[in-house]
Amino acid sequence: MSVTTASKLRVPASVNALRNIVLFLMKSPTSLFGLAVLALLILVAIFAPLIATHDPYAQDLANTLQAPGNGHLFGTDELGRDIFSRLVWGSRITLTIIFLVSIVVGPIGLAVGAASGYLGGRFDTVMMRITDIFLSFPSLILSLAFVAALGPSLNNAIIAIALTSWPPIARLARAEAMTFRNADYIAAARLQGASPTRIIVKSIVPMCLPSVLIRLTLNMATVILTAAGLGFLGLGAQPPLPEWGAMIATGRRYMLDSWWLVTFPGVAILCVSLAFNLLGDGLRDALDPKQMNRR
Repeated sequence: MSVTTASKLRVPASVNALRNIVLFLMKSPTSLFGLAVLALLILVAIFAPLIATHDPYAQDLANTLQAPGNGHLFGTDELGRDIFSRLVWGSRITLTIIFLVSIVVGPIGLAVGAASGYLGGRFDTVMMRITDIFLSFPSLILSLAFVAALGPSLNNAIIAIALTSWPPIARLARAEAMTFRNADYIAAARLQGASPTRIIVKSIVPMCLPSVLIRLTLNMATVILTAAGLGFLGLGAQPPLPEWGAMIATGRRYMLDSWWLVTFPGVAILCVSLAFNLLGDGLRDALDPKQMNRR
């Protein structure tokens, strides 16, 4: 085999690292459970039209509040809609919230924290005082305030959750950046004439990524619970969208006689939130340098 062919077959370092992380996670039963639940959630969301047994919006007033069985795996709600189908289609809403919040919160928190930690001075003081203001309020209460100002809807709920979820990421990235800014390789970059922006982007941010990724994964459980809370209060996804929190809100009036209306959406929220927590714990161990050295 020639050198050129060997170089083409060489596995990139990033792919190797990702494979090692996945293998490490699969060795832990709790992390494996988190991976399995999230993989199932993604598959259900992708193949929702094939998995759902009924139209999630179709009403059948002749079959309202049916118990699980009789053609309805999880029963029907007060309007005769199939709960299983609504849960399946609701997984798409949950994934949409997770994805949109992640792509907003992660970059903002990482950029603010890395820049504050490296630059210091007045910039750090101003940005951290703004962060402290956000952190002084419970995330759900602050989200309620933003949604009340913007108006109740799923899009506004996502914006409100994103606006209240970046401060912990920024705090963590700032702490990481402050530990790296006096490192020898940063000093060498300064001596070579690298600008602060280049040092932050090329040297500080990559070192902060593992910790930020772990915190972002752990935060997803809070994001899901906040979205469900807003939906329960009528400020998130609006009927007839099959959002899990909204399903619990509409079913709570009948829950004493029709337990399935709130049980199955509640179990779905519990499983997904628990999966993110367990996966975050596994990632923390997988990205620990001590664990890497053992591998």
